[in-house]
Amino acid sequence: MARESENARRVTILSRVEKIMSQLKDKYNKEVVPKLKDLLGTTNKLRLPCLVKVVINMGFGADAKDAVKVHAEELAKIAGQKPVITKSKKSISNFKLRKGMNIGAKVTLRGDRMYEFLDRFISAALPRIRDFRGLPQDSFDGHGNYTIGVKEQTILPEIDPNNVTATQGMDITIVTRSRNDKEARDLLKLLGMPFAGK
Repeated sequence: MARESENARRVTILSRVEKIMSQLKDKYNKEVVPKLKDLLGTTNKLRLPCLVKVVINMGFGADAKDAVKVHAEELAKIAGQKPVITKSKKSISNFKLRKGMNIGAKVTLRGDRMYEFLDRFISAALPRIRDFRGLPQDSFDGHGNYTIGVKEQTILPEIDPNNVTATQGMDITIVTRSRNDKEARDLLKLLGMPFAGK
């Protein structure tokens, strides 16, 4: 009897998670795709720009030896999957850096986790930034990929500010399949990304 109730609870939780995960994906398929077809003047869905992956990167530096585990756990909470610890490739004496030292962590999100993270980032994290006036439009790399720098991990709802011992910034790179920056900008705008200016 207890096992049946536990299984029912798991099914309920999974259905809630799937519902949340599919919100931005549904918006892309139902609202964004038709608008992009009109904007680009094409009927071929495969020609349209789309999201490929989201890479979240934290750089700790050589001085943060003790903080690596703490920040890696925070990144796991934010992303919903275990991060990869990045190591230094060579020794640099001026920075007290040895080859093979842990200097950061990164996570690559694809599929439903990517859409779910972006949904939380756009709707919950960005409004919590102090004096937020929109994201810069010049952070594209020329190939349709967009990078956002976040100064504090506390803007994300998964992190409890009361338990944070040290603030840690991160870079969030949104990789899209598009021919140029304009197509990628149009895609992100239609998904709800609040850009500054026009």
